[in-house]
Amino acid sequence: MKSHGLTHPGDTAIAAKGWLGAHKWLLARRLSQALVVAVFLTGPLFGLWIAKGNLASSLTLGVLPLTDPLMVLQGLLAGHVMTGSALIGAALVLVAYTLFGGRTYCSWVCPVNAVTDFAQWLRTRFGMEKGVVLNRNTRLWVLGGILVGSAATGTIAWELVNPVTMLHRGLVTGSIVTLGSASLITLAVFCFDLGIASRGWCTHLCPVGAFYGLLGRAAVLRVSAVNRSACDDCMDCFAICPERHVIAPALRGAAKGVGPLILSSDCTNCGRCIDVCSKTVFRFDTRFHNASLDKPSAESGVKAA
Repeated sequence: MKSHGLTHPGDTAIAAKGWLGAHKWLLARRLSQALVVAVFLTGPLFGLWIAKGNLASSLTLGVLPLTDPLMVLQGLLAGHVMTGSALIGAALVLVAYTLFGGRTYCSWVCPVNAVTDFAQWLRTRFGMEKGVVLNRNTRLWVLGGILVGSAATGTIAWELVNPVTMLHRGLVTGSIVTLGSASLITLAVFCFDLGIASRGWCTHLCPVGAFYGLLGRAAVLRVSAVNRSACDDCMDCFAICPERHVIAPALRGAAKGVGPLILSSDCTNCGRCIDVCSKTVFRFDTRFHNASLDKPSAESGVKAA
């Protein structure tokens, strides 16, 4: 895709804001993902136990339990008795993602996100076609399948193949077998996104993303196209967004009196639309600031994607 006669999405933002200004939220996300891994490794590597466990279940600073609510739900459906700390940890995570957006997990915490982003970067750089087009609701069917599977088998089904949990467990324990299995699964995800379906895993298949998306429907933190009247229709935000369908209602809703907030629970709050916009159309905001400041007119919309 070309915008403003340049080759890659975000080139105009780099020219306007500099490289750092056009990548600040991407860099912040990579730092966040790295720190999440690091806090689990300080114990086994240096004897400084900031967090014990992994992303599925952990104890931070010896007092704060954090538990993946999807794992707890699978456990309950499987007939397992969950401990009080697990239930408290799941409640804390539920509250956090209700505030910050469920799929914030996908872009700010999950390490597989960096792998799929790299696959998409390669696709863009080499001008590769989209490949197989999948229905994004497929991930909801996958989510339903693992919940049914947990209930039918009496196991926490997804954790048997979850590459994130396996990777963390392998790093913490030093298990070559676990690390090898996690690496193979992660490589398969990368190859799938690169060679078969653009953003196939995170956008269309991952059951964890589907689950956290459901949690994020009432999230307080949102991306807002607050300065949408400045949009020059360069299409860079659509090109870079992993869930591009979430942008149009907020960016193009002025004529209908629709507010500028991106309200779809599919939004990952990755901030890339903020990064690549040279006109500073987007910013992070709260769901309480969604009044449309635009005057409806025939000129307030932009061309369809």
